[in-house]
Amino acid sequence: MRAPKIYTLLVASMLVTAQVSAQQIIKGTVIDKETKVPLEQATVTDNTSGMAVQTDARGKFILKAPSKQPIVITVAYVGYVQVFDTITEEQSVLIELSKSGVQLRDITITASKSPLYSTQILSTLDLNAHPAKTAQDLLRLVPGLFVAQHQGGGKAEGLALRGFDADHGTDLGIFVDGMPVNLPAHAHGQGYADLHFLIPELVGSYEWGKGTYYSNKGDYTTAGFVSYNTKDFLDQSFVKVEGGRFTTGRLSAAINLLDSKAREKGQSLYVAGEAVYTNGGPFTNVPEHFKRYNFFGKFITPLGEKNTLTVETSTLWSKWNSAGEIPERAVDSGYVDSRWGAFDTHQTGFTTRTNAIVKLKSDLGSNLIWNNEAFYSNYHLNLFTNFTANYFYPADGDEFRQFENRNLFGYHSTLSQTNYAGSTSFNTNYGVGFRTDLMNPLGLDHTKDGAFLENIERGIAHETNLYGFVDENIRNGNWLFNVGLRYDYFNFYYLNQSTSSIATGIFGGLDPHAHAGTVSPKINIEYTFNPAFQLYLKTGKGFHSNDVRVVIAQQGKEILPSAYGTDLGFNWKPTSRLFINTALWYLFLKSEFTYGSDLIDQPGGPMEASGRTVRYGIDFSGRYQVLDWLYAGLNLNYAHPRSIDDPKGENYIPLAPTFTSTGELDFKFKNGLNGGISYRYMHDRAGNEDYSLTCQGYFVTDLAVNYTKKRYEIGLSVENLFNVKWDEIQREYESQFKGEAHPVDEMSYIPGVPFFPKLKFTLFF
Repeated sequence: MRAPKIYTLLVASMLVTAQVSAQQIIKGTVIDKETKVPLEQATVTDNTSGMAVQTDARGKFILKAPSKQPIVITVAYVGYVQVFDTITEEQSVLIELSKSGVQLRDITITASKSPLYSTQILSTLDLNAHPAKTAQDLLRLVPGLFVAQHQGGGKAEGLALRGFDADHGTDLGIFVDGMPVNLPAHAHGQGYADLHFLIPELVGSYEWGKGTYYSNKGDYTTAGFVSYNTKDFLDQSFVKVEGGRFTTGRLSAAINLLDSKAREKGQSLYVAGEAVYTNGGPFTNVPEHFKRYNFFGKFITPLGEKNTLTVETSTLWSKWNSAGEIPERAVDSGYVDSRWGAFDTHQTGFTTRTNAIVKLKSDLGSNLIWNNEAFYSNYHLNLFTNFTANYFYPADGDEFRQFENRNLFGYHSTLSQTNYAGSTSFNTNYGVGFRTDLMNPLGLDHTKDGAFLENIERGIAHETNLYGFVDENIRNGNWLFNVGLRYDYFNFYYLNQSTSSIATGIFGGLDPHAHAGTVSPKINIEYTFNPAFQLYLKTGKGFHSNDVRVVIAQQGKEILPSAYGTDLGFNWKPTSRLFINTALWYLFLKSEFTYGSDLIDQPGGPMEASGRTVRYGIDFSGRYQVLDWLYAGLNLNYAHPRSIDDPKGENYIPLAPTFTSTGELDFKFKNGLNGGISYRYMHDRAGNEDYSLTCQGYFVTDLAVNYTKKRYEIGLSVENLFNVKWDEIQREYESQFKGEAHPVDEMSYIPGVPFFPKLKFTLFF
């Protein structure tokens, strides 16, 4: 019986050897035909076997075809024309892809090398269908992300996502070209993320992710993150003029400074700028006189054959007036003349931010890519607000000045390598970095009519975050396993310089130093059944840091509260023109940061953490290409947010969204006519913990119509097409007017923009 077994093994060995020798190994590179830039995550498919791989950061791929016969491969990348190529022998091929309009029928669901695959499909589709016009539009590109502006475009937007009222960025990490936008220990709110230094026409791509599942993202990434990338190469220079209601005007321009020969060498240099002015709306006694000026410059050049250097700079200058939030009773009682009035006419703001970024990308060989980035920001804010009338100070009123001057330094380095073992690929990423924020001064003053009365809080604050992570993507056949581990260390310092009784009562005798560290593991699994259906499971731990002033005041309590999340979802193409992404999700937070509960931005503000919270819900996104020229999108987002430590009925999370929806219908004809109509819907939500106050929902519709030719574009956009009455920002305040015997606890609001048409003209050259 032994001989037949040996014979069987020999035959099997010969068959395996024959099969291996019959394999054809195809190596290649995929690049942009015009810019010669490598395209990462382009999909290369063997049409005979159906085997597919994706390109790495260098645009390179290795495809093992099961046959020595000539094979046909398809190379696809969202936003580019598919390429079909016949390979007759083992060779290294160069595939050049040309940009085109995005067609849903060209998109197939494939086993990816990243857990962000589905969101990258959505982001490419959405940016192509309706390009962003403002910083608010950029944020609204993320399905389920709602924004609210309550200082005329001068302050950072208020953010809401996945059952979070994330204030100005407490639970949403925002990045531009790898540089963090969120500012810790900000004078106005923890994690404050002012995106207005980014000129929207310069955004070439963006990626986003919801939840706590991404090893290369740390602080504030609990609800999720969004990261914008400016264009490396400007398609064409332009000058744009816009004007509309409320004395609104905008002038923007971007100019290529190098010719086509430089582009062929991989070089690019362009500059851009914008100037914006508006009175901001029908405010009766406080015209906003909002002004903003931006400048941006970016330079890219190869350094030899293996390195690419990128240098960019940007700056923002902005100044405005604001009516501010007013209580609901203010109009009813006649204390304010209309919902467009103000009880304090000296609420103003001024801010600047100047950034510099230097990147070096190096190909070290052996499938190893090394990316290094250093960044610097200088930031200033001077903000006068009055939310509560005469509640804290009956005689002089509750006008306060929040101010800071900040220098931000940072650096991060990543090594990425792709290796193969048989049919299994291993993409490994190592990363280390730091950021240091130096705030001097950081404070709060009591003012009246813009004049100084007394200092309430003033100090010097330092915060440093050191981090490192490792992230492994293992792909075998239809499976993708992503395993990551991240470590963050924080060092805090706050030196009180105020002699006020409030500040000395909080910080007197306390150690100004504190530190803490946290480990964040991540596991993501994805299985692709076929080119039409993919199932994924994501799970991980994240965190959000607390304000340095609260950290010192509480002597290290709840410095880095943890967040634990899980997503179970799928990507599905039931037809060639329909793409669906759906996820069930769950998130637990060890300590919630709600508006006004954890930050010292008011006199005697509460110092206790808000306690544990839980959220669960479902997200749905659908994109349907009705016709080649007609594109539809729908997002439905449900969340159930609750506090764990409070009694039932008193455990609502104030301002947390529960149901939101956005949708659009966009068209693009070959004759140059394009545009679309879109809506955003926010359901009613709790205004306070027992839901005795309601934050009213809204349904707002916008319209855009353009006529685009090679050398020019004429366009009309209308915000709030049907002129509905709605409130953009709503918050609970306990306020008291002069003459009132007692304070009143109720919702305050700033009205949303009414019917707002704008015209634009763009010249391309």
